[in-house]
Amino acid sequence: MAQAADDPAVFLVEPDFRGVFPLQGLRLPRRLLRTVRQDRFVVRVNSAFPEVLDACARPERPGAWINPALRRMYLEMHASGSAHSVEAWREGRLAGGLFGVSLRGAFFGESMFSVETDASKVALAHLAAHLVRGGFRLLDAQFLTDHLASLGAEEIPRPAYLERLAGALEVEGVIGAPAVLSGAEVLQVISQVS
Repeated sequence: MAQAADDPAVFLVEPDFRGVFPLQGLRLPRRLLRTVRQDRFVVRVNSAFPEVLDACARPERPGAWINPALRRMYLEMHASGSAHSVEAWREGRLAGGLFGVSLRGAFFGESMFSVETDASKVALAHLAAHLVRGGFRLLDAQFLTDHLASLGAEEIPRPAYLERLAGALEVEGVIGAPAVLSGAEVLQVISQVS
């Protein structure tokens, strides 16, 4: 991380408590379930990684932390196949999305953004379905916020996190096959593991 978008220093963070989404516990409020089911957004994987990264890195965003060095690093990771974006599109425009880094069976969510209501949440639901289908075991949210907790994220102590991470590193997850899921498919996958 960086302290701020204009801070040139990059550092690693290893918190005592970690925010994670149990892949078997993603909670979608009723209104969001309806939005996913109605396919208000076309959701794609890895079709606009630089655009998602830049939207998440906007310096005017509160808490912006993606500096130029991190941006270069994420672009290189995407080019090598280990950083991914999930984008919610509406009428041909990028309405929201998220990006993160995959390592074997673990996915580390880095940042998300929305231009339209629920776009990033829809992207998160699609991400969870892709991770389940791809054999992932861990969706790391890093820090727990009220927003993430409302969707089922929980905070666990470092020893429990390291145990989950070790289990995730024992498998090889695959992202993006197929690249586009319907809302009904997403809800079916999520309901099979809930």
